[in-house]
Amino acid sequence: MTLASIILATLFGGLLSVLIAATLTVSVLGRLVPHLVSLSAGVLLGTALLNVLPEAFESAADARPLFLTLLGGLLFFFLLEKAELYRHTHHHEGDGHAHHHHFDAEQAGRGGLAVLLGDSIHNFCDGVIIAAAFLTDPALGWVTAFAVAAHEIPQEVGDYIVLLNAGLSRGRALFYNVLSGLAAVLGGVLGYLLIGPYDALFPFLLVIAASSFIYVAVADLLPQMQRRLPWRETALQVAWLGAGLGAVVIVVASLHHH
Repeated sequence: MTLASIILATLFGGLLSVLIAATLTVSVLGRLVPHLVSLSAGVLLGTALLNVLPEAFESAADARPLFLTLLGGLLFFFLLEKAELYRHTHHHEGDGHAHHHHFDAEQAGRGGLAVLLGDSIHNFCDGVIIAAAFLTDPALGWVTAFAVAAHEIPQEVGDYIVLLNAGLSRGRALFYNVLSGLAAVLGGVLGYLLIGPYDALFPFLLVIAASSFIYVAVADLLPQMQRRLPWRETALQVAWLGAGLGAVVIVVASLHHH
């Protein structure tokens, strides 16, 4: 039952992002992505700081090794991103970020392989994170899957826009998104099989999960929200950020109530 839940949860974000990308036009997606970025920042921070980290520190593990793991996790994801193996694509040509012409074509690389590789590694890590959360507590697993999906949707939609601007057809860009999404399923299944017997590792894996969420939110999402905007757009950003935090509180309360 746990394995089935992990597979379902790891499929959710990728399939939903593909469905959104397939049904909306590029112009609509471009307007939607900034709001999804603000929403996912709230969801990731809320999940990491209000749920995943408290769960890890309430375990029998000593606090000092857990904090060391948190530091190591942040540095690990920083280095992965420096190596362009942990990509966060939420931009597109004409989004106001002053990218030079053909920027997206360069980002996508030959045949979109650069986007596909970075996304697949990112999604694989997300799958392992979801598996660790489910093995700790099914309710925490669903909350973690919700946080991953909240970030996965703007990321995959952003990648889809990049691939389209690089010259790929809609069908091929969607196919690449599906392939990268399946890496999360692989990570979830392998995580379940490899870490399942080792209960003592669960708190440390949860801390690594939290470090991933915090890194993505603080190093990638929040800086995108720091641009000077009219006060109405700023208020909208804050509202979406608050909605993400509120959604986490509601989901957690609902799962624990049941």
